[in-house]
Amino acid sequence: MKKVFFIYSFLFAFAVQAQIKHVVAKGESVYQIAKKYQVTPYDIYRLNPDAENGIQENTTLLIPKAGSNSSGITHKVVAKETLFSISKKYNVAVSDIEKWNKETLKEGLKIDQEIYVSKPSAINKTIASKEIKPVDVVKEEKVKTSTSTFSHTVVAQETKYGIATKYGLSVEELEKLNPQIVEGLKVGEILKIKTTQEKKVSIVGKGQYEVQPKETLFSLSKKLNVSQEDLLDLNPELKEGLKEGMVLNIPSRKITRDSIFSAKSKVDLLKTVDKTSQKELVLFLPFNINKIENDSLKTKTEHLKTNKFLNLTLDFYAGALMAIDSAKVLGLPVNIKIYDVESSKYSSNIASIIAKNDFSKVDAVIGPFQNSHVENTAQLLSKYNIPVISPLSKEKGLALPNLYYAIPSEEKLKANLFTHFKEKSGNVVAIISTKKTASRDYLTSNFPETKLATFNDKGALDIANLKTQLVKGKPNFVILEIEKAGTILSITNTLKNLQKEYEIQLVVFEVYDALNFEEIPIKNLTALKMMYPSANKVITAPEEFIFAKEFKKDNNILPNTAAVKGFDITFDTILRICQEEGFVDSVSKYKTEYVENSFDYSNENGANNNNGCYLLYYDNDLTIKQVQ
Repeated sequence: MKKVFFIYSFLFAFAVQAQIKHVVAKGESVYQIAKKYQVTPYDIYRLNPDAENGIQENTTLLIPKAGSNSSGITHKVVAKETLFSISKKYNVAVSDIEKWNKETLKEGLKIDQEIYVSKPSAINKTIASKEIKPVDVVKEEKVKTSTSTFSHTVVAQETKYGIATKYGLSVEELEKLNPQIVEGLKVGEILKIKTTQEKKVSIVGKGQYEVQPKETLFSLSKKLNVSQEDLLDLNPELKEGLKEGMVLNIPSRKITRDSIFSAKSKVDLLKTVDKTSQKELVLFLPFNINKIENDSLKTKTEHLKTNKFLNLTLDFYAGALMAIDSAKVLGLPVNIKIYDVESSKYSSNIASIIAKNDFSKVDAVIGPFQNSHVENTAQLLSKYNIPVISPLSKEKGLALPNLYYAIPSEEKLKANLFTHFKEKSGNVVAIISTKKTASRDYLTSNFPETKLATFNDKGALDIANLKTQLVKGKPNFVILEIEKAGTILSITNTLKNLQKEYEIQLVVFEVYDALNFEEIPIKNLTALKMMYPSANKVITAPEEFIFAKEFKKDNNILPNTAAVKGFDITFDTILRICQEEGFVDSVSKYKTEYVENSFDYSNENGANNNNGCYLLYYDNDLTIKQVQ
């Protein structure tokens, strides 16, 4: 022990000089000690990690001298955080955070802001208040993007000034592009929008980049055409946060913007399991047994017939049990605990479960289902650094370091589509209803290269205009977002006829109700090889059919999507905690795939998201196939 202390003292000699030793008196708390020395409890825990488990009388604590940390402790604001939640995280007063960040918080709390959560020194405050301009820029290049042309549908209460401002135009420029609006706007009118963007990129020597104001790691990866993983590998200092003026190394090789989808090779984790140490997995499943048993109005049978959330839980549980049984057969040393989460939309018993049970040796937790409850679980278990897997929520909330979203987001699914379009050098045209303004805005904001089809005065597709947007000799991917079945029928018939002149493939963001086969002949969709993104692949391998067979044998029904996810997520988690490197390092290295789901986690802006997506299409033989 003395040897360890000597090494510690040697490595941190300079830090120790700015520290005070404090002997804990009877009845003293960390909060009281922090207040006494004008530091935060977080400062104390940072120097005394064991103190998080409680402090004992006569224990010696290292206390940083007030103001000795010239930089102060900073926190990078993430989505949905408030001053109150940040103050609770660091155990400081909201008024103190406001006092330490007067200039920064003038316009309120914003995402990606860096704020002080401990008292900064006077020197650092002076530096922080000045605008630091780069002086070592060797060369500055202006990168002019290509002109983007798209359309905008006028909605109620919009003005020419408002539309022009939205797209960075003057009213005169807007009127020049659309002479018909000089006398005024009409609701439903489709306007032509043309913008040219000019971006500045500061280059410091070859293969380097200087960070500009308000840039994030995500925006940089898109701007420089480099994956976030590559940036982190080449610039380890980014783990401490991205700051204006930083000079980053960038790879000289060309990396596609969406390389995130294929950055890792798929592996079989069964080949590398470590059976030498016992692991512990916990499942939080919302059975709500007490509520059901105490319900005097409904029998258990009635609950099973009418309670969709209960059926979802039971389906997931049935799949998870098969994964657990498979682990037992394989001889994996995993102890499984399943807790009944009694939850409603706004409350649950999770905090009580965690308080009453020892979670210090748990290797991973799956669940619960609702996003707010899974976030709460991750926060409560963060002190143990336990990975918490959100199994079914598509909603992405707080970016917590120990929270992993197993379901790919809608944005990720759509991005996967556009990666495919780019790989095929395709021409992209979108036929979007005037009512679906969110879809239009999404495309113009994220994929401005997409051409937007127009409609005539009667609300029908302008075929003549559409033909000018299609390109001969290359794939034309036509995105369809239309709510009326009759209109879909008319458009798909038109696209089928245009296939005589153009290579056309129909694309939808999801298979929605209006595509009902009774009104829309399936031959229209197969002829156009309708493609859509999915979190689930098509079952084709023999072992995948075996799973369905075994599931039916145990449960008398074939597995649905929830049951398959129960198996895939649980089995993947078990195999990852049974790797020598553990769950966290495993997800950073390996992509996996099971019956229907793939798991390819990456950390983006602090959030751990699954990028495991598939592209499916309707084939001429009336089957759904996976795009290769």
